Amino acid sequence: MSTANIRFIGGGNMATSLIAGLIADGYAPQAIQVSDPSPERRHALQASLGVRALATNAEALAGAETLVLCVKPQLAASVCAELAPLLDGQRPLIVSVMAGVPEQTLQRWLGASLPIVRAMPNTPAMVQTGAIGLHASPEVDAEGRNRAETILRAVGLVRWVEDESHIDAVTAISGSGPAYFFLFMEALEQAAIELGLDGETARLLTIQTALGAAKMAMESTDPPARLREQVTSPGGTTERALAVFDEADLRALVERAARAARDRAVELSKTLSEAP
Repeated sequence: MSTANIRFIGGGNMATSLIAGLIADGYAPQAIQVSDPSPERRHALQASLGVRALATNAEALAGAETLVLCVKPQLAASVCAELAPLLDGQRPLIVSVMAGVPEQTLQRWLGASLPIVRAMPNTPAMVQTGAIGLHASPEVDAEGRNRAETILRAVGLVRWVEDESHIDAVTAISGSGPAYFFLFMEALEQAAIELGLDGETARLLTIQTALGAAKMAMESTDPPARLREQVTSPGGTTERALAVFDEADLRALVERAARAARDRAVELSKTLSEAP
């Protein structure tokens, strides 16, 4: 793996997951620096991962080749305002995992035409099974795309989108998606209890079934529709259950939910882009 240095602004859960994934992939801890205002978090990062944790963003930025912005979206404007004068004469690759902050807004806040990659990870990235959407600004060259992909691939599957607006669709599908599956698992677990199973059995059967179905879908060359057909025997139990979902028009409901999430992502991006 490249020895180019990586600097993280913000040392929260996502940064910690990315750093742990990079180190597991063979990246040298001494090539990674993290800035975070919390002394407790800095100590934890140094003790558990062996990286250098710094108190100020200025220390982290000096000589940075790749700068990963891992702060909360509501802090994005103030953090970028602090970074802008420090970037004078530097052109690091900016990888932003700040949800809802468009590239054009980042360029305005940072005060320079910088190579920026927007990343939309999801919470399973914390256990190295994330689904991450990426978009590159025109300033990002092939080497920069490869560098960004290497960082995000450390915590899961990576897919590029060519239109930045599609990051909002990624947010609706994989960004918010874990909650959809958790809701279904919650409902299935409760149904199991109502059918007489004890709580622990209901929980474990539900989780393992979800895991197994996902693993089959990932490893099979067949689409989910074909896998569903293979499980559904004519006149059997699965067919009867699926008929109930069809009566409720589950597919239309899922599409409505995804559109609602996408539209809210657009609204939030617009709000952030209008920030001074």
